[in-house]
Amino acid sequence: MSGNGSASPAGAQEAELAALRARLAALEAENAELAARAAAAVAAAEERAYWLDRWHLDLNALMRRPGAGAFRAAVRALRSVVRRGKQLRRALAGRG
Repeated sequence: MSGNGSASPAGAQEAELAALRARLAALEAENAELAARAAAAVAAAEERAYWLDRWHLDLNALMRRPGAGAFRAAVRALRSVVRRGKQLRRALAGRG
């Protein structure tokens, strides 16, 4: 009987160890995915900054000018119209 009693805690430890290893693997995969997404976001921001520098545009100075808020609102409205058009096109294409 003492053999069964000592084997049970060892088996429980092995099971816990296996569960911890699986959790570690999942966390490492999640970390790799987050790192890849962060790298992609940084790359996109660097590309935008590159083109703003190349065109000699200072967005802060540009947005301080009168009418900048109205321009942003107009661009937002135009984007929403374009986005809605794309959604409708996808919906119609899905039906046909």
